[in-house]
Amino acid sequence: MDVPAQLEEDAFRAFFERHHAELARFAWLLIGESGAAEDIAADAMLAVWRQWDQARRARSQIAYARGIVANLAKSRIRAAVRERRRNTLFWQRPGETHDGPDTAAVVDVRAALERLPLRRRACVVLRHSLELSERETADALGISIGTVKSQTSKGLADLRRILGPQEGSAWASMRKGERQ
Repeated sequence: MDVPAQLEEDAFRAFFERHHAELARFAWLLIGESGAAEDIAADAMLAVWRQWDQARRARSQIAYARGIVANLAKSRIRAAVRERRRNTLFWQRPGETHDGPDTAAVVDVRAALERLPLRRRACVVLRHSLELSERETADALGISIGTVKSQTSKGLADLRRILGPQEGSAWASMRKGERQ
């Protein structure tokens, strides 16, 4: 290893030893879970190492690292809130009565959904299976309403293409807005 690279590594190692515990405490104060706080602190230090040139040029290296911890904690909190909302929405849905599912159609639709990219699939399922509004879907996925609209539209177009126009099928009745 050349001398400048070793000096950079030594400088980062000193920074790590001096501030890792403080960053872990900061993360813990933000999210309240010690294991998650340690993960956030470690992820933040990894990000600082990857951006060490920027961190060294920052007015305050510790402030730079704290900003990364705050952003990581915010992302983790948002993900947890979205997950709780999804679980609440799922379990609080009133039961719908019907004679029984069209198992073949369910299998076909599930297989078609699995072929969609994750974001499109999530938008289609939240909008049409869970009947969330565009705003609720955007909030649940952490994306804009415009993205929900475009991804839902593209996802439905993909499903129509995958499932094909089969009159009398469950998909045809779904397209017409009929409920099973």
